[in-house]
Amino acid sequence: MQEQITITPITGENFAPFGDILDANSAPDIIINQGRCGRHHDRALLDFSGGRAGISVFDSSPVALPYTLDLMERHPLGSQCFMPMTEHPFMVIVGHDKNGQPDQPQAFLVPPHTGINIHRNIWHGVLTPLHGPGLFAVIDRIGDGVNLEEAVIDPPYLVIG
Repeated sequence: MQEQITITPITGENFAPFGDILDANSAPDIIINQGRCGRHHDRALLDFSGGRAGISVFDSSPVALPYTLDLMERHPLGSQCFMPMTEHPFMVIVGHDKNGQPDQPQAFLVPPHTGINIHRNIWHGVLTPLHGPGLFAVIDRIGDGVNLEEAVIDPPYLVIG
């Protein structure tokens, strides 16, 4: 029988070993723009080795549950931040490193209006929106060098809701 992973709601505490949550669910740090705007300041550690920060737009096909996790990737030269451009939740799958391969993955449900920043060298599944359109602004490292490692997961995991 295929090993299963159950999606759990994301929190700052359970996601902290893997990255940062970007939301506005607390009081702002600073009030700006003539009192009309709350700034939630410096919420993610953008971490790049060489290169520069770039902003791209990803347009991903949605996935359905149950979802077969058979590939994970990591970025040794920089963090990767995903900011959804729609009002839909999405799933993020992450895992620690174990001898150069992903260890036991964990799946998190990211609520609407929330982004995530995956820290450098953290194994993660490919982009997994649960609804279309799967539009995301992605902030990551642009530059020379190999910043993508992939690992085939065999046997694959089955992610359930």
